[in-house]
Amino acid sequence: MRKLLQSVFPLFESLENYSSSDLKSDFAAGITIGVMLIPQGMAYAMLAGLPPIYGLYAGTLPLIVYALLGTSRHLGVGPVAIISLLVASGLGPFVTTGSSEYVSMAILLALCVGILQFLLGVFRLGFLLHFISHSVIAGFTSAAAIIIATSQLKHLLGMQIEGELVFDKIFHVLGHLSKIHFLTFVLGAASIISLILLKRISPRFPRHILVVILGMIWIYFTGWSGKGVRIISDIPSGLPTFSIPDLNFEKVKMLLPTILMISFVAIMESMAVAKAIHSKDKKGKIRPNQELKALGLANIFGSFFQSFTVTGSFSRTAVNYQAGGKTGISSLFSAALIIITLLFLTPYFYYLPNAILAAIIMVAVSGLIDIKEAKHLWKHDKRDFAVFIITFLATLLLGVELGIPIGVITSMILLLHQVTYPNIAELGRLPDSRKYRDVIKHDNLEEHEDIFIMRFDARIYFANAELFRDFIEDKLRRSNKVEHVIIDASCINSLDATAFHMMNDLAHELEEKKIKLYFANVKSEIKWAMLDHKIKVPPSHFYQTIHNAVNSILGRDEDVSHDMYVEEL
Repeated sequence: MRKLLQSVFPLFESLENYSSSDLKSDFAAGITIGVMLIPQGMAYAMLAGLPPIYGLYAGTLPLIVYALLGTSRHLGVGPVAIISLLVASGLGPFVTTGSSEYVSMAILLALCVGILQFLLGVFRLGFLLHFISHSVIAGFTSAAAIIIATSQLKHLLGMQIEGELVFDKIFHVLGHLSKIHFLTFVLGAASIISLILLKRISPRFPRHILVVILGMIWIYFTGWSGKGVRIISDIPSGLPTFSIPDLNFEKVKMLLPTILMISFVAIMESMAVAKAIHSKDKKGKIRPNQELKALGLANIFGSFFQSFTVTGSFSRTAVNYQAGGKTGISSLFSAALIIITLLFLTPYFYYLPNAILAAIIMVAVSGLIDIKEAKHLWKHDKRDFAVFIITFLATLLLGVELGIPIGVITSMILLLHQVTYPNIAELGRLPDSRKYRDVIKHDNLEEHEDIFIMRFDARIYFANAELFRDFIEDKLRRSNKVEHVIIDASCINSLDATAFHMMNDLAHELEEKKIKLYFANVKSEIKWAMLDHKIKVPPSHFYQTIHNAVNSILGRDEDVSHDMYVEEL
């Protein structure tokens, strides 16, 4: 019974050997995250185009559901900036932002995202996430952070800003500097500076709530709200009521691209931060499919209590770990604090300025601009760097809806190009060694004019089979002294039907030219397949290493044994 309970509710597994000191640590971490989530939740709701209260709704039941069902001990689930942006961009074209219909569709979106995530977990389809590479996510989040920051300029500057794209908004601000509301700008700039300085002084200090409290006190005593500084005003009290989302299939069909986008981005973000923290903590085990089900159910149950889409937060998860959180119990304490706030404290947020919420968002997303990753990719992998830049520019210039699809398509095209046109090398021997290297990249290699050695760095299939053959034929055209061709097959993992036909034709062609064909470093399954296809290569022409093959051709006395598999034949 205990094992069954633990398999359904992983939280109970983490509570084995749970002590009073663990409870104190979870309480301290949970309250810290709850204090952090109150202003962040309201800010991200505003970013999503929803009234601030919905950010608090999203910090109640979803946290409880994930705490019970999730396998990460530290993941801080709730509203996040990237998902809020995707909600706003996905709903904006169809319905007026902030209207009751908009709110209804945002809740429906959470339900649909949750159902998709849950089904991915049930049917163990988490592998689909592998089609979205890290470079795509890094490029997308970096551009989305800039989009989010510019979307908050209207609240930070206290002015209406025209334009949909980033540069349109920036050019509008630069052309209308005289319309900036000075008091709003001063308050917003002071909030940004305070948040940055407080983070440097003490990263674990609840700086967000402190800035919020000081801002509200300032507005109350200075009367700036009567001088043009916009405030939140009335926030309804009480817990979210149960209601079934309007499951209109026409709306679902209309929102399908947004549902897919948010589902995958939310999962990627959540999994990335959960695994990153787990690599430090080492306790328990992250089960990806259970994570999908936990996130899905958190969104499903949350949608019945007026929550918009939630996922794991980078910042709150890191703070939870640093604050000493031990288990998902810390999330239960966070949810409890949000519930207390909804019941008793919402009237005190009346004087909360929009500019402070905008400052919280802008400081939070500034860390998502991953310049370090761009530099790393440029240095180590130009293809991934190209994917990063293309995704970044597509998101920034064309919009968040197109960023990830274009990035995924780009990465697939580059992958196909890499497999279709892989690296092919002619090899020579390093002097006084058994090692063979690319003759283009190394000098003074030992070569024999009658022996041609090549390495093909990919599987051979219909798209690159002729490239393989052409490389050999080109060498034979350039040198009429070649009598032996050795193929280093260490990087060849498979051959399709086209490749087997090509290999058979090549063997016949070389035989007609009185040229002998050899293979070295061939994987056993490939050798069996080649012999099953009756490719005209004697079993004795398969060698364990290139060096053995060369020694056999030259008649040297060194060990020239064939592969064990060939000897058995």
